[in-house]
Amino acid sequence: MSKQFFPSLSKNYIEILNDDEYSDINIEVGKDTNMKIFRAHMVILCYRSPFLRTALASNKKNVDNGLFKLPNISPEIFWIILTYIYGGIIPLNEQEPSEILKILSAADALHLKELADDLQEYLIEDKCEWMERHFELTHRTSFQSNSLSRLQKFCTDLMAKSPKKVFKSFDFTSLPEKSLVQLIRRDDLQMKEVEIWEYVLKWGLEKNHTLLPDPKTWSDNDFQRMKNTLQHYLPSIRFFSLSSDELVQKIDPYKKLLGDQLYDELINSHMSSNSKPNDNILLPRYRNIDGIIDSTIVNLNIVSLVSRWIDKKDTINSNFSFTREFYLPYKFKLLLRGSRDGFTPKKFHKLCDDKLCTVTFIKIKGTEEIIGGYNPSVWKSAGNYGKAKDSFIFSFKNKDNFKDPILSYVKDYDQALYYNSNHGPTFDDDLDIYAKSGNNNMNSSNKKYNFIRCKQQSYEKKIRDTEDKFSIKDYEVFQILI
Repeated sequence: MSKQFFPSLSKNYIEILNDDEYSDINIEVGKDTNMKIFRAHMVILCYRSPFLRTALASNKKNVDNGLFKLPNISPEIFWIILTYIYGGIIPLNEQEPSEILKILSAADALHLKELADDLQEYLIEDKCEWMERHFELTHRTSFQSNSLSRLQKFCTDLMAKSPKKVFKSFDFTSLPEKSLVQLIRRDDLQMKEVEIWEYVLKWGLEKNHTLLPDPKTWSDNDFQRMKNTLQHYLPSIRFFSLSSDELVQKIDPYKKLLGDQLYDELINSHMSSNSKPNDNILLPRYRNIDGIIDSTIVNLNIVSLVSRWIDKKDTINSNFSFTREFYLPYKFKLLLRGSRDGFTPKKFHKLCDDKLCTVTFIKIKGTEEIIGGYNPSVWKSAGNYGKAKDSFIFSFKNKDNFKDPILSYVKDYDQALYYNSNHGPTFDDDLDIYAKSGNNNMNSSNKKYNFIRCKQQSYEKKIRDTEDKFSIKDYEVFQILI
């Protein structure tokens, strides 16, 4: 067993700083009126700082003359760095956050990785609010080096979460390209795509001062200059998320930046029902929106698609619906969840009857399939068939695969819905769900659903490849509210 005496050791080494007897190098720190010469010990500096070890070796002539210069670090900050190099101590509680950023910058420049990592962690955990208030300084410090990845992530996360707030806090055109590219690539950037496009153009114009803001005045060479400037941004813009109006108003004047092929694909995605999306199209950015839906079955991508189908958006080419920016005009009020309320027709009718405009989501047991339907009318316990002009049913392969959904609108309005006390949310035979008893005359509304299948009848398409019966893992019924 060994005993460690690090506090005493640190104290002894720090005392060496105040004793010139054994020092063998002079370090000139700072410049002009804020310059000071420190006496130090080369062996300690070389073994504590990889940067100083390399720098002192490559500047042997100046070192032999007794002087080494560090003009980009202030004497005050260098003294704090020296106390760390000699004694492993940093008095953080005595420093303002702005000074800690300077210490971090110096530690990074001297390749003191342990100190740089610790300072980043301290700032993020203890000085988060201060850094938000002084974001420009924090951001500038973090991106002065490729090594300060933790602080860079903090800045990029904050920009993604509150981009407008950040952009308005300082001149965002001063952002380095690396920082802005990282931001534009994020799936969770909380901005409309058209606004991102406008900010990118503004940044590009700032880098090309001679260009007038109006692209009508640009020559082919001007477009090429701007295209070169934005070459790292353009692949991360979700152009297919834009609406047709945004495409005409905001993209068309700059179509030469995109190239003929991409622009033609964009136009066809809105105009031609025969156009199909390729696998390289970026999905819309994820938006953090509370209160839209409380579901364990579907995500906002599916909710957006269902909302589009309700309002019959993308009627010309629904193949690209999943690429469009989230469309979330409604709130989905949970009426029933099977795993919470039970899987019986009686519970369904108690919670869902006479509620206008409902959407049902069903997760099939043994697969990841999600099926369901929209009822623009109401559910009832009795009455045989129900009419509904705008109802539809749908299916998804799974929660995360929403690129190839099956959407099937009703074709026989008179038999769009089926009402019965033994049935759940039933869309004729096309989505048939009920509790079947051995005796057909027996009321089985208290029994769990045991007969569920999809057989095409009153809707345009079948939503499953098989007509075999299946079981439910869970199901949810929501009422659509504006």
